[in-house]
Amino acid sequence: MRNDPEMTLSPAEVRDLRCVAGMMVPASEEFGVPGADDAAIFADIIASIGRDFDSVRQALGALAALSSGQAFADLDETRRDMVAGAFQAQGGVVLATLTRVILQCYYRDDRVVRSLGLEPRPPFPKGHTLEQGDWSLLDPVRTRPKMWRDVPPR
Repeated sequence: MRNDPEMTLSPAEVRDLRCVAGMMVPASEEFGVPGADDAAIFADIIASIGRDFDSVRQALGALAALSSGQAFADLDETRRDMVAGAFQAQGGVVLATLTRVILQCYYRDDRVVRSLGLEPRPPFPKGHTLEQGDWSLLDPVRTRPKMWRDVPPR
Protein backbone atom coordinates (compact mmCIF):
# COMPACT_ATOMS: atom_id res chain seq x y z
CA MET A 1 0.00 0.00 0.00
CA ARG A 2 2.67 2.51 0.93
CA ASN A 3 4.65 2.07 -2.28
CA ASP A 4 1.67 3.04 -4.42
CA PRO A 5 1.04 6.81 -4.27
CA GLU A 6 -2.54 6.14 -5.38
CA MET A 7 -3.09 4.15 -2.17
CA THR A 8 -1.79 6.60 0.39
CA LEU A 9 -3.99 8.55 2.75
CA SER A 10 -3.41 12.28 2.99
CA PRO A 11 -2.16 13.69 6.31
CA ALA A 12 -5.68 15.06 6.97
CA GLU A 13 -7.23 11.63 6.28
CA VAL A 14 -4.71 9.99 8.63
CA ARG A 15 -5.61 12.47 11.38
CA ASP A 16 -9.33 11.88 10.83
CA LEU A 17 -8.85 8.09 10.81
CA ARG A 18 -6.89 8.24 14.05
CA CYS A 19 -9.60 10.39 15.62
CA VAL A 20 -12.31 7.93 14.51
CA ALA A 21 -10.29 4.99 15.85
CA GLY A 22 -9.92 6.70 19.23
CA MET A 23 -13.63 7.47 19.37
CA MET A 24 -14.57 3.94 18.38
CA VAL A 25 -12.34 2.28 20.98
CA PRO A 26 -11.13 4.73 23.63
CA ALA A 27 -8.40 3.82 26.09
CA SER A 28 -9.60 2.38 29.40
CA GLU A 29 -7.68 2.81 32.62
CA GLU A 30 -10.21 0.53 34.32
CA PHE A 31 -9.28 -2.40 32.07
CA GLY A 32 -5.71 -1.28 31.42
CA VAL A 33 -6.02 -1.21 27.65
CA PRO A 34 -4.98 1.37 25.08
CA GLY A 35 -7.39 2.96 22.66
CA ALA A 36 -7.42 2.13 18.96
CA ASP A 37 -5.60 5.44 18.41
CA ASP A 38 -2.56 4.11 20.33
CA ALA A 39 0.61 4.55 18.24
CA ALA A 40 1.30 0.82 17.80
CA ILE A 41 -2.30 -0.12 17.08
CA PHE A 42 -2.79 2.80 14.72
CA ALA A 43 0.39 1.93 12.82
CA ASP A 44 -1.06 -1.56 12.35
CA ILE A 45 -4.34 -0.06 11.11
CA ILE A 46 -2.52 2.04 8.50
CA ALA A 47 -0.40 -0.92 7.41
CA SER A 48 -3.42 -3.25 7.21
CA ILE A 49 -5.83 -1.18 5.12
CA GLY A 50 -4.76 -2.94 1.92
CA ARG A 51 -7.71 -4.08 -0.18
CA ASP A 52 -10.08 -1.94 1.90
CA PHE A 53 -8.32 1.30 0.94
CA ASP A 54 -11.12 2.58 -1.33
CA SER A 55 -13.83 1.91 1.26
CA VAL A 56 -11.79 3.51 4.06
CA ARG A 57 -11.17 6.57 1.89
CA GLN A 58 -14.89 6.75 1.06
CA ALA A 59 -15.75 6.54 4.75
CA LEU A 60 -13.34 9.34 5.56
CA GLY A 61 -14.78 11.35 2.66
CA ALA A 62 -18.29 10.87 4.04
CA LEU A 63 -17.12 12.10 7.44
CA ALA A 64 -15.48 15.11 5.80
CA ALA A 65 -18.70 15.92 3.92
CA LEU A 66 -20.73 15.69 7.12
CA SER A 67 -18.17 17.98 8.82
CA SER A 68 -19.17 20.87 6.53
CA GLY A 69 -15.72 21.54 5.11
CA GLN A 70 -13.81 21.23 8.38
CA ALA A 71 -11.47 18.37 9.14
CA PHE A 72 -13.30 15.82 11.30
CA ALA A 73 -10.39 15.70 13.77
CA ASP A 74 -10.56 19.50 14.17
CA LEU A 75 -14.21 19.60 15.22
CA ASP A 76 -15.03 20.20 18.87
CA GLU A 77 -16.09 17.10 20.77
CA THR A 78 -19.83 17.83 20.66
CA ARG A 79 -19.84 18.46 16.90
CA ARG A 80 -17.60 15.45 16.29
CA ASP A 81 -20.05 13.22 18.20
CA MET A 82 -22.94 14.60 16.13
CA VAL A 83 -21.11 13.98 12.85
CA ALA A 84 -20.06 10.48 13.92
CA GLY A 85 -23.67 9.73 14.92
CA ALA A 86 -24.96 10.92 11.55
CA PHE A 87 -22.36 8.80 9.76
CA GLN A 88 -23.27 5.78 11.87
CA ALA A 89 -26.97 6.32 11.11
CA GLN A 90 -26.18 6.22 7.37
CA GLY A 91 -24.64 2.77 7.86
CA GLY A 92 -23.57 0.92 4.77
CA VAL A 93 -20.60 -1.01 3.49
CA VAL A 94 -18.03 1.76 3.99
CA LEU A 95 -18.94 2.11 7.67
CA ALA A 96 -18.80 -1.66 8.14
CA THR A 97 -15.43 -1.82 6.39
CA LEU A 98 -13.98 1.05 8.42
CA THR A 99 -15.18 -0.60 11.61
CA ARG A 100 -13.68 -3.97 10.65
CA VAL A 101 -10.32 -2.47 9.69
CA ILE A 102 -10.05 -0.70 13.05
CA LEU A 103 -11.32 -3.55 15.22
CA GLN A 104 -9.25 -6.32 13.61
CA CYS A 105 -6.07 -4.42 14.43
CA TYR A 106 -7.25 -3.48 17.90
CA TYR A 107 -8.08 -7.04 18.92
CA ARG A 108 -4.81 -8.49 17.69
CA ASP A 109 -2.73 -6.19 19.89
CA ASP A 110 -1.02 -8.23 22.64
CA ARG A 111 -2.07 -5.82 25.39
CA VAL A 112 -5.72 -6.14 24.40
CA VAL A 113 -5.50 -9.93 24.08
CA ARG A 114 -3.98 -10.16 27.60
CA SER A 115 -6.75 -7.95 29.00
CA LEU A 116 -9.24 -10.53 27.73
CA GLY A 117 -7.49 -13.20 29.79
CA LEU A 118 -5.93 -14.87 26.75
CA GLU A 119 -2.34 -15.68 25.95
CA PRO A 120 -1.12 -13.56 23.02
CA ARG A 121 0.15 -16.28 20.71
CA PRO A 122 -0.82 -18.02 17.52
CA PRO A 123 -3.29 -20.87 17.96
CA PHE A 124 -0.80 -23.45 16.68
CA PRO A 125 1.32 -25.45 17.38
CA LYS A 126 0.17 -25.34 21.01
CA GLY A 127 -3.50 -25.27 20.04
CA HIS A 128 -6.57 -24.40 22.02
CA THR A 129 -8.91 -26.79 23.78
CA LEU A 130 -12.36 -26.84 22.24
CA GLU A 131 -15.23 -28.30 24.18
CA GLN A 132 -16.86 -31.18 22.30
CA GLY A 133 -20.33 -30.48 21.05
CA ASP A 134 -23.16 -32.48 19.52
CA TRP A 135 -21.78 -33.75 16.20
CA SER A 136 -25.23 -35.02 15.18
CA LEU A 137 -26.11 -31.38 14.42
CA LEU A 138 -24.06 -31.83 11.23
CA ASP A 139 -26.17 -34.78 10.00
CA PRO A 140 -28.47 -32.62 7.80
CA VAL A 141 -25.38 -31.21 6.09
CA ARG A 142 -23.87 -34.67 5.61
CA THR A 143 -27.05 -36.06 4.04
CA ARG A 144 -27.60 -33.08 1.74
CA PRO A 145 -27.16 -33.84 -1.97
CA LYS A 146 -23.98 -32.75 -3.76
CA MET A 147 -24.03 -29.00 -4.56
CA TRP A 148 -20.90 -28.80 -6.70
CA ARG A 149 -19.50 -29.97 -10.02
CA ASP A 150 -16.48 -32.16 -10.14
CA VAL A 151 -13.56 -30.68 -12.03
CA PRO A 152 -12.78 -32.74 -15.12
CA PRO A 153 -9.43 -34.56 -14.95
CA ARG A 154 -6.55 -33.00 -16.89
